[in-house]
Amino acid sequence: MAESQTSTETDWVSRFADDVIAESERRAPGKPVVVASGLSPSGPIHLGNLREVMTPHLVADEIRRRGLTVRHLISWDDYDRYRKVPNGVPGVDASWAEHIGKPLTSVPAPAGSSHPNWAEHFKAAMTAALDELGVEYDGISQTEQYTAGTYREQILHAMKHRGDIDAVLDRYRTKKDPAAGSASQKKKPQQQKKVDEAELEAAEGSGAADEDDGSGNSAGYFPYKPYCGNCEKDLTVVTSYDDDTTELNYTCSACGFAETVRLNEFNRGKLVWKVDWPMRWAYEGVIFEPSGVDHSSPGSSFVVGGQIVREVFDGVQPIGPMYAFVGISGMAKMSSSKGGVPTPADALKIMEAPLLRWLYARRRPNQSFKIAFDQEIQRLYDEWDSLGRKVADGTVLPADAAAYARAIGTAAGELPSTPRPLPYRTLASVADITAGAEDQTLRILSELDPENPLTSLDEARPRLDRAENWITTQVPAEARTIVRDEPDKELLGSLDDQGRESLRLLLEGLDSHWSLDGLTTLVYGVPKVLAGLEPDAKPTPELKAAQRSFFALLYRLLVSRDTGPRLPTLLLAVGADRVRRLLGA
Repeated sequence: MAESQTSTETDWVSRFADDVIAESERRAPGKPVVVASGLSPSGPIHLGNLREVMTPHLVADEIRRRGLTVRHLISWDDYDRYRKVPNGVPGVDASWAEHIGKPLTSVPAPAGSSHPNWAEHFKAAMTAALDELGVEYDGISQTEQYTAGTYREQILHAMKHRGDIDAVLDRYRTKKDPAAGSASQKKKPQQQKKVDEAELEAAEGSGAADEDDGSGNSAGYFPYKPYCGNCEKDLTVVTSYDDDTTELNYTCSACGFAETVRLNEFNRGKLVWKVDWPMRWAYEGVIFEPSGVDHSSPGSSFVVGGQIVREVFDGVQPIGPMYAFVGISGMAKMSSSKGGVPTPADALKIMEAPLLRWLYARRRPNQSFKIAFDQEIQRLYDEWDSLGRKVADGTVLPADAAAYARAIGTAAGELPSTPRPLPYRTLASVADITAGAEDQTLRILSELDPENPLTSLDEARPRLDRAENWITTQVPAEARTIVRDEPDKELLGSLDDQGRESLRLLLEGLDSHWSLDGLTTLVYGVPKVLAGLEPDAKPTPELKAAQRSFFALLYRLLVSRDTGPRLPTLLLAVGADRVRRLLGA
């Protein structure tokens, strides 16, 4: 019990789990705890949207670890309207604009897709990523729910109480504060510029925040939108509704079609978003659901929904932290409707699932963070490996230990891991130099630690595969390392005595230092010996300058550039015989 109390004091997940369990016992004692996420498959579901899932997942998993039953609902908002054609999606062109206004499940999938419709195409990639990340959930298709008539009672109730809903919405229509807005809108110009350049907005994770709320109808307020019986679009206007008979008349402004239906048996439409969301909170008994900043500003879905769920559906708003943006290192702010944005599947190609889980677990929901697709991923992996060593030797802080435990596994067990987790930057350098040649890769990796050699590349997988993918998909061709075929005779011939002596000392020490640690000692030691110092002497500013000059010389002779992969790794990758030839031996 003391251990649980300690983690509660230091770990945001445990604190939320405490609150959610207490709230669930108050509202629905003895019943499973319900947490929820909402995802709209309107385009690629990006890494900002993943926070919509990972926040409740981590809390749900903590509750499961405590032995309680919990349901994590992921509502696929696939009955939302298709709002616009996203840019940069393969197999999609301007002709998809003709489907704007239809349910996402009625829009054709991108050309070449094996999936039956637009929504299923984008759900599939996310589903596979969630499986790899170990996320346990119950998926709910809103297309299935609405077309099966599951929410019929709630729809009729909302229509009967449309005046009450309109009154709630009207509080915000008449009291709009131009200065109000999300945290990002209140930033100073320079701060906003920084946000725009550095962060990936998690704004389209749970429903369409800017969707029509049902107002502006000359015939009155109606919180329900039929999809047209002719063109399938939601560009419809309800012209009348009778509460007693549930008879509803509508016309379509897209094709001119008009129809009279009975809402007590009609299943081709949905509640507008600001009513749909609180209706589902009450229907599912949701205790915990986070929301992005777009849903948390005055008059937005979460704020209005809290009043509608209480005043109309006799329910309670979930505990729901606002979650902050997720940035992509080196890339501008994006949203999923723009296309070409990094998705969880993209991240899992270059990093292992535990590392990606850790990025979401170690930061409180209201803290923004970045996911590295550039060189920063190497430092991120160094930090992750260092954390693993601290966990192993018992020097880790409690909150860091909790985040690490949540990253490497779930209540169901540990996620797959790499048996020999060699440094990511080393694996990336080797993949860069060998261009994926497995025999060369195994030779180099087996020489990193001669006393404990790698015997199979499988020992370094899946981390090796992720590093190879990063090199081939994220590193520009001009930044790749190409080892020279022939010695640079002109440069070798121009060396002074000190330059020639530095190469002699390096070549002389190759055989006795042929390991990653040994070559590290050798390349840093040569300039020290030239200065008349011991190889393990403390570096001075002058010595550091000499080392940089020596390293630049080696890079020019080996790869015709002033920089490159870490020299010890590069030397191992090139091989002793080729090193001797390129350095003029």
